[in-house]
Formats: sequence, C-alpha cells, structure tokens
Amino acid sequence: MRSRFDGLQRRRDIGILHFPEAKSHAPESVKITLTPDDIAAGIANLAESIRAANPDGTIALVGIRSRGDEVAERLLTHLSADDRELNFGVLDISLYRDDFEHLHSNPKLQESDIPFPVDGAHIILVDDVLFTGRTIRAALDALSDYGRPAKVQLAALIDRGHRELPIHADYTGIALETSRLDHVYVSLEGTDGEDLIRVVSPPPLP
Repeated sequence: MRSRFDGLQRRRDIGILHFPEAKSHAPESVKITLTPDDIAAGIANLAESIRAANPDGTIALVGIRSRGDEVAERLLTHLSADDRELNFGVLDISLYRDDFEHLHSNPKLQESDIPFPVDGAHIILVDDVLFTGRTIRAALDALSDYGRPAKVQLAALIDRGHRELPIHADYTGIALETSRLDHVYVSLEGTDGEDLIRVVSPPPLP
C-alpha cells in the first residue's frame, strides 16, 4: 500500500512503515502528518509481526495508558481472528514515572486492570510512541508489582528514536525520523475523537 505522504519508504523485510524527517525552517511547523489510513497500516504491521513471531501459545497484550491501551485494543481485534488464547489488560504508570511534571497537565490517575495471572505469562506491553524509553521503564516497574512474567516484549505503534535507556521495541508499526526537540502528537478515535498523528517542530530559539 502506498501512502499519500511523499517520501514514505516501506521496509518490507520487517514490515515497518518508515517516514523520513521533512526539513523545515519555518517557526513551529508541522513536519509530518499521518492519516487514519497510515495509522491503520501501522497497527496492521504490528499485528502481523506479533503473529509471525508467536504462531501459537497464549499471549497477553497490556496497553499503557493513555492511548497505548487503545492501540492494544485494536491489536486484540486483529489477533482475535487466530485460534489462540489472548489476554488483555491496561496499565497506568503515573506513580512509577521518574518525572512528575506530567501530573500538572494530566493530574487524573487512571486505574490499572490486569485480570489474568502475570506470573509465568508472555506479556507484550503496548504503547503509542516509543521515545526516551522512560515510560517503558516505568511500565516494567508497575508490571512487576503484579507478578513475574515468563517473558515481556514491547510493541510500539511509533518509534521516534532518541532513546535515553537501553530499551528497544520488539515490534514497531511506524518508524519516524524526528529531531530531539520535536513534538509527536497522537490522536486516536476512541480517546480523542479522531485518528491523526502530527510531528511538530518547535519555534527556533531567539
């Protein structure tokens, strides 16, 4: 499938949609916009990668609030067509983060719901954007309070690079080339009323 975005490259060997960074010198400008079709293709890539790497056996999708849980729900819809057992849960990591500034803009804590035994489970953590890796570190800490899984993997709808911790995604839907200071805004239908992803560059320093 060819995206309307000029410069889209398909890495067919591993099924990742790759969006190179668009150069812009304008004050705070949108560098990349992904449409509902792009998002659907990214989630389909994730589902196919998970299916190929795990042809049988029980897996548990655990979405990280917020928006990672919606990505996990969509993955569950794709994978539910398979003849296999699937578990689903959601994880709120607010109190496990190593920065609390986010609580000023998002003070509402949401409940985690892991309705299956974590001990010995094969768990795939699901998030919308993988950036520095600190969200995933917090998610691993939160998950450990529920038990000791046999295996934990990571599925990210978007990998934008710029890691600060030795964390990588086992499954990636879309790879975005971004600058360190860019903002990646993700909107999903169930959470925000629409499917849209924008990469916005900050205005230049005076």
